[in-house]
Amino acid sequence: MNKEHTMTLVRAAHAEVLDADPTSVITLLLDPQHTGGSLTSNRTLLKDGNAGAPPHRHSGSGELFFVLNGSLDMLVEDEIHTLVAGDAVFVAPGTVHAFASTPGHDADFLVVITPGKPRFDYYRLLDKVHVGDATWDEVGATQDLYDNHYAESAIWAQRNA
Repeated sequence: MNKEHTMTLVRAAHAEVLDADPTSVITLLLDPQHTGGSLTSNRTLLKDGNAGAPPHRHSGSGELFFVLNGSLDMLVEDEIHTLVAGDAVFVAPGTVHAFASTPGHDADFLVVITPGKPRFDYYRLLDKVHVGDATWDEVGATQDLYDNHYAESAIWAQRNA
C-alpha cells in the first residue's frame, strides 16, 4: 500500500452526511481515494418504512454488511435473511442482493465494499433525487459507472407487495 494510505482517519464530526431522504441517512466514510483502492465504506440508517436498495449486483466487488442496531432484511439471491445487531453478511461479487429495514424497525448498519469502487458520487446522486435535482432514470444510467447493476427478484417484489 502506498505510504500516503497507511492510515485514513474519518472523524464523525467531519464525515459527509446525506439526509435529503427523510427516511434514511448515509454517512460517507471512506472511498478508494482514501484507502489506496482497498475499500469503500459508509454507515447507513434506514428508518422503518424505507424501501431500501432494490435488487442489484456488483460485478467487481464484494460487499460486507454489519448491523449496528435494529433489524435489516437482506435478499441474497433467492432467500431473505433478517439480520439484527451484531450480525454480518458478506455478499460475493456477482450475487444479486437487496436490503431494507425490517418492517416495524429501523436498521443502522455499516457497509464495506472491497475492492473499493468510487461510490460517494453515486450516494450523492441518490440524495439529489430526493430533492428533485436528479431523476431515477439518471441513477439507472450510472449502472456501469458505479458497478451497481439492477436485477429482478420475484421474492423481493413479493416482500414489498
